[in-house]
Amino acid sequence: MKACIIGTGFVGNAHIEAMRRLGFIEIAALVESNGQAAREKANAMGIPLAYGDYREMLLNPEIQVVHNCTPNHLHYQINKDIILAGKHVLSEKPLAVTSSQSAELLDLARKHGVVHGVNFNYRQYAIMEQLAFMIKSGEMGDIRLIHGDYLQDWLSRETDYNWRMSPEIGGRSRAVADIGSHWCDIVQYVTGKKIVQVCADLATVIPVRKKAKGHADMYPHGSMDTSNYEDVPVHTEDYASVLLRFDDGAKGVFTVSQVSHGRKNRLAFELDGRKKSAYWNQEEPDRLWVGHRDRANEILLSDPSLLSEKARQSSHYPGGHVEGWPDGLKNMMIHYYNYILANKNPVTDAPDFATFEDGHHSMCIIEAILASHEQERWVTVNYSGGGIEGLEPGGSG
Repeated sequence: MKACIIGTGFVGNAHIEAMRRLGFIEIAALVESNGQAAREKANAMGIPLAYGDYREMLLNPEIQVVHNCTPNHLHYQINKDIILAGKHVLSEKPLAVTSSQSAELLDLARKHGVVHGVNFNYRQYAIMEQLAFMIKSGEMGDIRLIHGDYLQDWLSRETDYNWRMSPEIGGRSRAVADIGSHWCDIVQYVTGKKIVQVCADLATVIPVRKKAKGHADMYPHGSMDTSNYEDVPVHTEDYASVLLRFDDGAKGVFTVSQVSHGRKNRLAFELDGRKKSAYWNQEEPDRLWVGHRDRANEILLSDPSLLSEKARQSSHYPGGHVEGWPDGLKNMMIHYYNYILANKNPVTDAPDFATFEDGHHSMCIIEAILASHEQERWVTVNYSGGGIEGLEPGGSG
């Protein structure tokens, strides 16, 4: 199979590495913002074809699958053009910047019969497959409470600036759309529950940031020289806390922050069931804490010999050989490409990866959270794709 990557920033490079680990995918082409940049990167990565315009690439009949790893504001149009070209598509999230757009993309993907995926890679960890099995089998009992957080520190200084700060590029939401979407996806996936109502409080902790006039790394190291910067007002959120109601009556709450010193990529959640509890922290991805009332608590390691049959398919090394973020992405690619090779249909054959339907649902939740904050009330998630009544355009304040 021949695939193409559009955009080779942090996540685009991660896609390339994960695909190459499979061994049966040829990365035949690469697209960048201009032809020179594309050719330089393609040469450096050993990729045969380079394009400065993705629309030219879509005319190549040999390209079967396209990965959309561009900034958020480009996702909708590029995803749409990929579908209309009849090629399978794997998109970074958010799928689009409005639920109306994401609903349209889902409808188009179904009509054109392409295999559509969204990179919610945390659900692909072996220990998450095991937790989903424990819940589905009834081992934990009914899940009553769901709570946790997703904390990072890469934007904790006023001199930290990135394109995600701009609503015109990143969208109206930042912390919620960027990392809160992952938290919501993983807890819904493992529990089988659906978020139906939200009550949110958002804050822009650093309302004015210092943007370097020269190049600034996405993940800067150390303090930047503040002698050559400009002040930029910021209107997207650094922080959010969100109360949740699920479709079966379960309650939940989560906090997201990109200004929490020392927290590098801490996606964590706890599920409190009728029989036992479970807690997981992505920074320790190979272990699941299982809590009991009447006996000692347990730590379940991601050891293939201890996992369910389905979870073992996502665990590729013996116990003690820790598998984490790159391996979750690899599992996403395994499931996505094997699905295509098996000639399965997303309408009739349930996939083992997040699809445009999941991406659309995520966009609906994000819009409900923004509306709840702006209106200071509980808001029902509108999964029909028509948006939220009264949601104002612009930032979260």
